Amino acid sequence: MRRSHVLVAAIAVAALTGCGSSEQADAPVKNDAKVATLVSAAPSAKPSPTSQRPRERLDTTSEEYEALLAPYNKCMKEHGVDTMEKRKLAQDAGARPATSAEEEKLTAASKICEPQYFPLPPWEKDPANPEARDFAVAVVKCLKEKGVKYVEVADDGLSYALGGDQNDAASISKGMDLAPDCEREVAAKK
Repeated sequence: MRRSHVLVAAIAVAALTGCGSSEQADAPVKNDAKVATLVSAAPSAKPSPTSQRPRERLDTTSEEYEALLAPYNKCMKEHGVDTMEKRKLAQDAGARPATSAEEEKLTAASKICEPQYFPLPPWEKDPANPEARDFAVAVVKCLKEKGVKYVEVADDGLSYALGGDQNDAASISKGMDLAPDCEREVAAKK
């Protein structure tokens, strides 16, 4: 019986030593501590695959975008798909469709590499952004104010459809030229 009282007392003392005032809890933890405490350094967590993905900006140049693609291209190559070679072949006049084996290899490599390294879209155009549709609406309004006759928010709610049902070449051309300026103007207002 006495042994159980000693055990209960030891547990109570151990529990009480872990408790303290809020000043103690807010005090910084020293790295040279010799005793493990409840207030210790956070465990080193492996970053999520999406944290490695770069994010494209509205003003990203084609050269910058190619640099953003470098880790993705490297991953694809490590998994048997040379994306740079594929692009070169696609530009050649005699490019052939991919075989089913090549398609399977590409799909498998993409499943691994895309979620880790493929650049995310600019935040203003990201489907994860709850304000992305508002951004697209504001850009369409800007384009109309600048004289683009046939422009509307596309069905995806994130991009713009130029030319309308008429496939108006002037609206398409002018819209393509003015869209980056309108995007920057709208983003600057936010």
